Amino acid sequence: MATAFVVTNTTEDIQHYRVPDAMKLLSLGRSTVYELIRSGRLRSVRQGRARLIPASAIREYTAALAREAQEAGQ
Repeated sequence: MATAFVVTNTTEDIQHYRVPDAMKLLSLGRSTVYELIRSGRLRSVRQGRARLIPASAIREYTAALAREAQEAGQ
């Protein structure tokens, strides 16, 4: 009898996200994510035809949002 192992990817394991995955993580729409990329607020890279967003870029973007919110509250 074979034993099956289930391996799950945690967010720490993933280095790049496709746009639909980034949309879910950030709770933003497609147009908004592409506008953030276009404006330079959210870094992305191209791999062939695919647009990928590094996990570090998502962390940087959310950190920037937190800083802006903190500065606005002062």
